[in-house]
Amino acid sequence: MLTVSSGPAIRNCAGLTRRAALKVGALGFAGLSLPNLLRASDGQSSPKKSVILVWLDGGPSQLETYDPKPDAPAEYRGPFGVCKTATPGVCVSELMPETARRFGKLALLRSVNHGTGDHFAAAHWVTTGRFGATVANKTQQYPSVGSVVAKVKGANAPGLPAYVGLPSAETVYLFPGYMGAAYLGAAYHPFDVNREQQYLGPTDPGPVRTPKWLTGLKGATADGMTERTSLLKQLDTLRRDLDTSGTAALMDEHQQKAIDLILGGSARSAFDFDKEDPKAADRYGRSATARYTMMARRLVEAGVTFVTVDMPHWDDHANIEKAHAMRVPVVDQAVSALIDDLSDRGLLDTTLVVVAGEFGRTPKINTGLPGQPVPGRDHWGSAFSVLMAGGGLRGGVVVGRTSAKAEYPVERPLTPADVLATIYKVMEIDPKQAFKDHTGRPVPLIDDGEAIKELF
Repeated sequence: MLTVSSGPAIRNCAGLTRRAALKVGALGFAGLSLPNLLRASDGQSSPKKSVILVWLDGGPSQLETYDPKPDAPAEYRGPFGVCKTATPGVCVSELMPETARRFGKLALLRSVNHGTGDHFAAAHWVTTGRFGATVANKTQQYPSVGSVVAKVKGANAPGLPAYVGLPSAETVYLFPGYMGAAYLGAAYHPFDVNREQQYLGPTDPGPVRTPKWLTGLKGATADGMTERTSLLKQLDTLRRDLDTSGTAALMDEHQQKAIDLILGGSARSAFDFDKEDPKAADRYGRSATARYTMMARRLVEAGVTFVTVDMPHWDDHANIEKAHAMRVPVVDQAVSALIDDLSDRGLLDTTLVVVAGEFGRTPKINTGLPGQPVPGRDHWGSAFSVLMAGGGLRGGVVVGRTSAKAEYPVERPLTPADVLATIYKVMEIDPKQAFKDHTGRPVPLIDDGEAIKELF
């Protein structure tokens, strides 16, 4: 997302601050990309499906979430027990009772692996389906699944972005990191809702408020030539500034329609926390990331096609018992409420929910970091879990199995490319479709992944 901020907050005659007006302009170039959306959607029917990716940045433990090993030795099974699901022999961590209750609507992938413990390589691999970046070269090499969906499908409704990051899309402290568009172009980066609250952990209490840029738009209307002319003048200034820096294309005849849609109210309503029933929001929990999970439902309901909910801080080398005990229940409650909410509103069959991090944690508990003797788990890319639900996929399904100590797959090994191929199939996108990279070479979305047949 390209955010432009310049000078003090000067209010113009349309009721917009200068900063808010520039923000609106940035939406048209990089975040909402409304002119591109409108151009692409002319004469075309809107796509029907959406994706919500709950991103557990840092890598949660598979043993403390979706692949517990209650019969393993204590140094492997960890400090927590299990919750049984309705499916015989299938358990999840005792920290996830709500997930266990809803297992009939969920699918667990327990054998995902890529073999790397490098945060950057792993995050790139999981979000793009390809090996690319490393700790030595952190540059994104290939476009994220969210950016691909934004480019190929566009938004599900006019006036909304195709791809949104809540509160701000990131991977491993990088914004948008490997959630970005790479050579697809900045128009397909995620629109970050609130950069002032970026990188909130699952236990951050908030409070979460309506973003300032939206507050700045609340007083604006599309009525009156003076208001429209003032806004267009500021957008034209922004265009010239961006063209000078080489980061934007010329605005065309769709510009005016995009402005009308932004000022018309659909985007305002979708992004406005204040419009949600407080009791309904409380079902998700009261932490900041729980409220952003609730907003993800608001956005797909309104017409956003791909939403990333950032839930970071899972790199627990030395305090996994305390830290995971605080964070896992937040994910359990928020994701379960999301599933219920989507189901109640008739949206679950058309909305795919994915919960994933870049890798898992070492099966054997360590003795803690120097000066931090509380046991933890280290990086582990040889076996980790991903949850999927909705989007027309089968529920009550477990795909893959790991060894008795959760060390490696022993049945149906899966790769990140398989996970992305599954998302692309749900979204009716050909995974062999190619786009030209920076050198002009056509590169398919993925090379060797296949949609996971057990889910269809």
